[in-house]
Amino acid sequence: MSKLKLTRRNFLTKTLAAVTTAIALPPFLLQGKIADIATAFSNVSKSRYKIAVVDLMILKRQKLGAFQLTKDIGADGVELDMGGLGNRETFENKLADPAIRQQFMDKSKELNLEICSLAMTGFYAQSFAERATVDRMIQDCIDTMTQMNVKVAFLPLGVKGDLVKYPELRPKIVERLKQAGAKAEKAGVVIGIETALDAKGDLELLKEVNSPAIQIYFNFSNALEAGRDLYKELKILGKDRICQIHCTDKDGVWLENNQRLDMMKVKKTLDKMGWEGWLVVERSRDAKNPHDVKGNFSANTKYLKSIFQTS
Repeated sequence: MSKLKLTRRNFLTKTLAAVTTAIALPPFLLQGKIADIATAFSNVSKSRYKIAVVDLMILKRQKLGAFQLTKDIGADGVELDMGGLGNRETFENKLADPAIRQQFMDKSKELNLEICSLAMTGFYAQSFAERATVDRMIQDCIDTMTQMNVKVAFLPLGVKGDLVKYPELRPKIVERLKQAGAKAEKAGVVIGIETALDAKGDLELLKEVNSPAIQIYFNFSNALEAGRDLYKELKILGKDRICQIHCTDKDGVWLENNQRLDMMKVKKTLDKMGWEGWLVVERSRDAKNPHDVKGNFSANTKYLKSIFQTS
């Protein structure tokens, strides 16, 4: 049984005792007690679902200012990028510098923000299956995770990572994911992959890779764009195969105005699954004002908190 579940059980026991005690209180004291209990319930909800933003998408890729902007947006944490790739042997990772890395960790602590994950978004424009130095790239990311005590990394499989379009690359991708999984297991971290497959296809791929350190970093937009049942996809994957979620759709409208994404149904689905973790805001910017970083991400963060962090 997880520590969080034990905490919730203890919480419910204490809450029941508090309610029993409160019933006997005079009205003027009862009101305050009820407020305390409501706050406690809200805190438990926050411990289950946390909201983050992506430094790359708030235009602060590997910049110290990402933390203050994240705080201003109202999120609980930030996903830091590993830097660009281009034709380099590995990421252009400023966090490899101990002095810079310490600045980031200090600022995180100062502002009471968490670093929920590191992202290898450089692979969006590259091929995980074909780059010669992938082994070094993965190791560099894992080393940075270890140094910063970050437990999850995001790995898109790249321009030829669509195993529907490029099935011939599957053996190479599986081989490299097995190697990455072995490294991640040894370090005690998880690498979350984003694929073009449906949930059943992802299950088959994970089974082939056969590593608990390789999981799915689920993206709502992928399922919606492909016309798949988002809620069914989540249930098929199950709580133990989804390490983190990019909890947004493509750009166009804010989450609260998105007609094809029922966020209350998402929460009910995740609740029923017993999933808990980070919901990371990636896009869902208003097409009428796409450059208003603070406005777009604040609106989406506020909306997600109203759904996922209330009793």
